[in-house]
Amino acid sequence: MTYAADLHIHSSYARATSRELNFENLSHWAKIKGIDLLATGDFTHPTWFAETGKKLKDTGDGLFELDGVKFVLGTELNCNAPQGGRSRRIHMLAFAPSLETVGRINQALSRKSNSLESDGRPTIHMTPRELVSTLLDIDERCIIIPAHVWTPWFGVYGSKSGFDSLEECFGDTLEHITAIETGLSSDPAMCWQVPELDNLSIVSFSDAHSLPKLARELTVMNGEPSYDGLAHALKIQDISYTVEFFPEEGKYHYSGHRKCGVSYSPNDVSEYGRTCPVCARRMTLGVMQRVAEIGARDVATYRDEDGLTRSDNGRPPFRSLISLQQIVAEALGFGVNTKRVRTAHTRLIETFDSELEILLNVPVGDIAGALAENGQRIAEGVSKVRAGDIYFEPGFDGQFGKVQVWSDE
Repeated sequence: MTYAADLHIHSSYARATSRELNFENLSHWAKIKGIDLLATGDFTHPTWFAETGKKLKDTGDGLFELDGVKFVLGTELNCNAPQGGRSRRIHMLAFAPSLETVGRINQALSRKSNSLESDGRPTIHMTPRELVSTLLDIDERCIIIPAHVWTPWFGVYGSKSGFDSLEECFGDTLEHITAIETGLSSDPAMCWQVPELDNLSIVSFSDAHSLPKLARELTVMNGEPSYDGLAHALKIQDISYTVEFFPEEGKYHYSGHRKCGVSYSPNDVSEYGRTCPVCARRMTLGVMQRVAEIGARDVATYRDEDGLTRSDNGRPPFRSLISLQQIVAEALGFGVNTKRVRTAHTRLIETFDSELEILLNVPVGDIAGALAENGQRIAEGVSKVRAGDIYFEPGFDGQFGKVQVWSDE
């Protein structure tokens, strides 16, 4: 048995998020997307935590449930503290097995935060090592995962405030870290180049700030969903596969300077340097550049007959996808949020159960036959995405990349 998990999301109480992010809508959209297990997100926020206890049913195995969708108590924290002579800002995912544990965590973190009410992803004045130690002292079953590890400002490997190794960051608490999150601008193949990640699970989640962004990245775990089962799967890398953004679409894939429109690959950085050629300011070094600096080996990859990207090292594989809404929008030639696109998308979901099922498993001929108008075009788009036959311009310095199913016609 496998289950699809998206364990990095937010509520409406986090900054820059949709007001529609409530538990009822999350449960509804989880079914649309094909998600079996969601994180609650933002459990440090007092109001959201109160809603968690009222709206979700405790299933007795460390998880909670609403309308057939399971939830695990989780949050994202911004560790902001000096370490090694530098100011560090590192985002961490934290998970807990019970409401009681979360209550104790929130009480401890309130003493290290300006205000837990100010943001669903609060700033905690702790180093990552201090956070790990604090959470495990409260409950040794807590799970801690470094979030979007390559992001320049908030990733543990980030060029702006990160580290050159996990050991440098976590010290003697590193043994309690069992997984890292790739983030939108990287994929597992990039992480495979770093030897110190060999013994850690590589997971991917959406970091969704709105409902349609759920499951843009997710991890398919082996086994049945339970808190202890999740913790064990992460510990032994019992992962079927991950679903990824095409990393080129991420906001920090390449290095560059957005204001001046300068985008550099690692080869460009080697040839032209790290200074913007237009304004002479230092560029933001992206994910590809940091992988080139920290990665200690090349890893050969290949696509198998199921469309999974694999390597010879036996690590769990992955596949890169584009959302069904984007495929439909491009096929119809209308915006993602237009009525025509929503109508076609809804029809496909009603026919085939979920986006994940459509993107991965439904025969192309069945997709084409589900819609009287433009069905063949949408089916062609799904087929192209499955084959990786897409077009892109890499993102850089906070600007999303451009990914298209069809080239400009």
